[in-house]
Amino acid sequence: MSDPILSVRKAVKTYGEFRALDAVDLDIREGEFLTLLGPSGSGKTTLLSAIAGFTALSAGEVHARGSNITRLPPEKRDFAMVFQGYALFPTMTVAENVGYPLRVRKYGRSALQARVRDCLDLVQMGQFADRMPHQLSGGQQQRIALARALSFEPDVLLLDEPLSALDKKLRADLQWELKALHERLGVTFIYVTHDQDEALSMSDRIVILKDGAIQQEGAPGALYDWPRTRFVANFLGKSNFISADVVGQGAEGLTVEAAGQRFTLAPRPGLAPQGPVSLALRPERIRLGAPGQEAFTGRVRQISYLGERCQVLVDHDVLGEVLVSQPTWHAGLRPEPQMDVSFGWGAGACVPLLET
Repeated sequence: MSDPILSVRKAVKTYGEFRALDAVDLDIREGEFLTLLGPSGSGKTTLLSAIAGFTALSAGEVHARGSNITRLPPEKRDFAMVFQGYALFPTMTVAENVGYPLRVRKYGRSALQARVRDCLDLVQMGQFADRMPHQLSGGQQQRIALARALSFEPDVLLLDEPLSALDKKLRADLQWELKALHERLGVTFIYVTHDQDEALSMSDRIVILKDGAIQQEGAPGALYDWPRTRFVANFLGKSNFISADVVGQGAEGLTVEAAGQRFTLAPRPGLAPQGPVSLALRPERIRLGAPGQEAFTGRVRQISYLGERCQVLVDHDVLGEVLVSQPTWHAGLRPEPQMDVSFGWGAGACVPLLET
């Protein structure tokens, strides 16, 4: 594997007693779409700002292509940034906004104009070159901000919640466009968001932060299927949590018991072969049936219709509230509030957590 294009080593940022970053270590590969994901106050924007050079670290280092850039000012780093609020110059036309980084870098007139045309075409905004920012919609302004950031062909593109101000449908459309643009250009993207769906759909790798520290990192599917902690399991998607006891171990994995029922877990390195264990169970992995069809019996408390899916909250005497998610199309059982139902899941559906 090639050396990382960017490395963060033991990064610490404190504000008085508050520790915004807590000894963060991170490598970013060239051409990667890396997403920093976490709730408000988790440290993701602070980390992005430290990489950009806008925030000075209290301790630790940032390296780019093997060189220490920790004290290098932002304008000396070959990075570009797209902000949540677009940050377009209101008195400049679209073309002038896109060309601004090139003028600063002393591009010649003809080279600048050609590059501006190319960047506007790249984001499908060539016909808007002479308009002012206030004449554009939010989605169009975001495209211009992206074109401006890409104009000088940066090594790394930093994106700080760039779609958060857009409505849901436009946001979904631009997610596809951003992913396609990344694949076409091959530029390294470091993307900050608190939106789990956005992170899952766009990223090559996700880094989940909490309280200034990395909780877990990996490919979207690996993180979703194998969360290490309760926080990760509940932040990246939704999970039910079940307390169980390990009662046996065989070739197929661990046998556990919960609420009087035994079932098998897929093996997981680092898990104790005996004693109590906390399990994460995704709502979409649970089957609903008429009473007696599945292992557990409960009563429907609440139903939320979400179009393609229906979420059903079931009360169980021992397990408590259990959230079930099932497709609405050709659903085997159509639950109603206060209906008695049974529920269960297949082998390997539950994931044992390594930390609570």
